[in-house]
Amino acid sequence: MTIIDFELRGEFIPLDALLKATGMAGSGGAAKALVADGRVAVDGQPELRKTCKVRAGQEVAITGVCVRVHAPTMPAPLD
Repeated sequence: MTIIDFELRGEFIPLDALLKATGMAGSGGAAKALVADGRVAVDGQPELRKTCKVRAGQEVAITGVCVRVHAPTMPAPLD
C-alpha cells in the first residue's frame, strides 16, 4: 500500500479537496465521484459525504493508497 503524508494548512480540509490535493483524484469532479461511488474510507469506515471535514490524525484510503493527515508544523500566516 502506498502511504501519503499530508500536512494541513488549517484546522481541516474537505474530503474532496484532499483527494484532489494528494493526486488521488485528477479533478474535483473525479473526487466527488469516488466518494459518491463508496470507494473512499475515512478511518477505515466508508465515507459518502463529499465535503466531510478531514482533520489531523485521520486516515483516508482508496484501494492501494492511504493518506495520513497531520497537523500543521507551523501556524498559518495571518492575513
